[in-house]
Amino acid sequence: MPPTLASLVHHSALKLTVRAGEDHLDVPVRWAHVSELADPVPYMEGGELLLITALKLDADDPEAMGRYVRRLVGAGVVGLGFAVGVNYDDIPKALVDAAREEGLPLLEVPRRTPFLAISKAVSAAIAADQYRAVTAGFAAQRELTKQALTDGPEGLLAALAGQVDGWAALYDASGAVVAAAPEWAGRRAARLTADVERLRERPAPASSVVGGPSGEDRVELHSLGTGRRPRAALAVGTAAAPGTAERYAVHSAIALLTLTTERSRSLHAAEQRIGAAVLRMLLAGEPDHARAVAGDLYGDLLDAPFRLILAESASASAARAHADGHARTAPTAPAAAVLAAADMNGDPLNGLAEIVESAAARSGEAVLVVPEGERLVVLATDGGAAVAACQEYALAVQAARAATLEQATADEDELVVGLSAPAGPIAAAAACKQAEQALSVARRRGRSLVEHEELAAGSVLPLLADDAVRAFADGLLRALREHDATGRGDLVASLRAWLSRHGQWDAAAADLGVHRHTLRYRMRRVEEILGRSLDDPDVRMELWLALKATAAAGE
Repeated sequence: MPPTLASLVHHSALKLTVRAGEDHLDVPVRWAHVSELADPVPYMEGGELLLITALKLDADDPEAMGRYVRRLVGAGVVGLGFAVGVNYDDIPKALVDAAREEGLPLLEVPRRTPFLAISKAVSAAIAADQYRAVTAGFAAQRELTKQALTDGPEGLLAALAGQVDGWAALYDASGAVVAAAPEWAGRRAARLTADVERLRERPAPASSVVGGPSGEDRVELHSLGTGRRPRAALAVGTAAAPGTAERYAVHSAIALLTLTTERSRSLHAAEQRIGAAVLRMLLAGEPDHARAVAGDLYGDLLDAPFRLILAESASASAARAHADGHARTAPTAPAAAVLAAADMNGDPLNGLAEIVESAAARSGEAVLVVPEGERLVVLATDGGAAVAACQEYALAVQAARAATLEQATADEDELVVGLSAPAGPIAAAAACKQAEQALSVARRRGRSLVEHEELAAGSVLPLLADDAVRAFADGLLRALREHDATGRGDLVASLRAWLSRHGQWDAAAADLGVHRHTLRYRMRRVEEILGRSLDDPDVRMELWLALKATAAAGE
């Protein structure tokens, strides 16, 4: 503890006597300062014990002393020491009354006690307090390091909570609580998610304080990591602002957790390289080799039914769609709240990886995440938290896109995801092909996520909405439409009726309200104009799809 007026009064060598303000002697003394100025306030910082002989004061004037004491109290002076036997044999009554009126501690300093002795006593006490704080800080650092090495982040947080007489919590990159001490602090820490999100938006290192005297407690939030974007965050809750020793403990915890985070980052990069090799083996049809390389790294993920997820940034998807000859409308911006948890360094693929890995870690399931240039490949347990997190994020993006339909933005802010059906290790290559097909459909339809099971359970007709298919249909049917426009027949309607009746002349003619010989004549004209035989099943299929495509377009 820093020196107080009470500790100075009890200092046997100083022989100080309390003349006023007896109830306010427990306040800390930041320094002892000598000033004979009539108004020393401009030179005060607050927390000082002011020492005077009243050389330039009219100490017998009650009004003057009242103004003088009030100015001192307003400047934060914690005590006034008056030397007797120099200019006054005793402390003037006017000064004593003014000090009592304002509650300012007034100490009588005997002539044999020099002001320098008081200054030395204050300085020595402050130095001793700082030494104790530094010593306690080093002890705390040793204890935190020991706990971090033996019990990991959980042990470190428990030791830190004990050091600051409060609580501590660790958040991952997505803002979710991954550990807290004591156990009850997890609920308190979870209520600070929004504050952690705001902290993550600032370059690391960053800190902020939430709560305070009127709140539940005072919480300090600190970002962890050496990159531009924080990798984690630490929360420390205390009843009041931490002292010097507690501050040392907090800073030691930040350093240790940052080292742990950066070490985990290196290990994560190595794990990704192993994951890429395991994935290549699975796709090459070598599940046994993949298991041998992975060992226990992915638990039973390689044996249980899994889903394969392919993700691209919308800019990469747009470029790929353009290369395939497909036009794509520029997407709209997802709401900032949707992307806040996923947008890591402006890269949506990194964001999705963080979301999937965090969800898997919280649920205790294994996940394989492999970045491949402008793509992200994820192998996750079917029905697990990682797949659910991916689907939830994609649905949120889709909803936000619909809500901000008129606010176009750059493609880089969005993702396009394809999800395979459940598969096992032997069928990994087939699952990859399914995810690729689903991704292609999502790209063409302008959707954030498409599951392959949707394609198998749905209709092929929505696929005909592609611009290339419509162009083909227009070209194939153009000659028939031009013929009908001359008023010489109704070949397009007749072709549609004949194909819908599977080539049954009587049924198709009845639908059209014409004789079957008229219909036969019209079908021969169709063959002549198109230069194709309707006996060819491929021709009939192409014509039917062309009719469906133009119908879907409202033509």
